[in-house]
Amino acid sequence: MERSERLVMGIGIAVMAVFFALVLLLATGFGVDVPGCITEMKPFEQDTVFQTAEKRYEMHVIARMWSYQMPPVEFPVGSTVDIYLTSGDVVHGFHIDRTNVNLMAVPGTVTYARVRFRTPGEYPIVCHEYCGIGHQQMVGVIRVVQ
Repeated sequence: MERSERLVMGIGIAVMAVFFALVLLLATGFGVDVPGCITEMKPFEQDTVFQTAEKRYEMHVIARMWSYQMPPVEFPVGSTVDIYLTSGDVVHGFHIDRTNVNLMAVPGTVTYARVRFRTPGEYPIVCHEYCGIGHQQMVGVIRVVQ
């Protein structure tokens, strides 16, 4: 192997190591959760939001053509929300603006993400997966208040 090839290989390995270390740091030091699929939970039949502890909430959302059936939701600043998402018909997307929540709603499965709302304001929810002719109307909102 030539010297330049060894140099490029070394740089590539170093960049990968730094990337891996940053992912570990984000996952452990900053509390960034990776969205997942919940295999032991059956898809639910109704949108619900309920409080599980002080400043801790659980939100069950069903994406349907072409809307999220839930009304605007309101949480206090500093709340942690566990979001469980499923679809009643086709594949949909679920993105909460200004957060790291970006889920896919797949029929027959439940996906999960956790988010902490640190600043007050309105957080729009949009479907980011083209789901048919009424896709542009598939929006929702979360309000975070003092």
